[in-house]
Amino acid sequence: MNDKHSSLQRAQQPMPVFVRQALTEQGVWEEYHRRPAYQQNDYLMWINNAKHEETKNKRLAQMLHELKTGGVYMRMKHKPSQKSIL
Repeated sequence: MNDKHSSLQRAQQPMPVFVRQALTEQGVWEEYHRRPAYQQNDYLMWINNAKHEETKNKRLAQMLHELKTGGVYMRMKHKPSQKSIL
């Protein structure tokens, strides 16, 4: 486990292939990795724990939207990820 994840309180979640593909295809891989380790892990746990594919896809869509938009994490304001407007 790398140092970035060493402070996680929960077990590190695996990243499903469809999530990795979506992050790459949507161009938000960097935004995902700029988030703190706990947020990355929480997003994955939230998606992984969905029982139905429809729910997994809905949660993935929300994560992608939040990464694109910035300033929000799990529908809550998250000032550190807010994108600056030039």
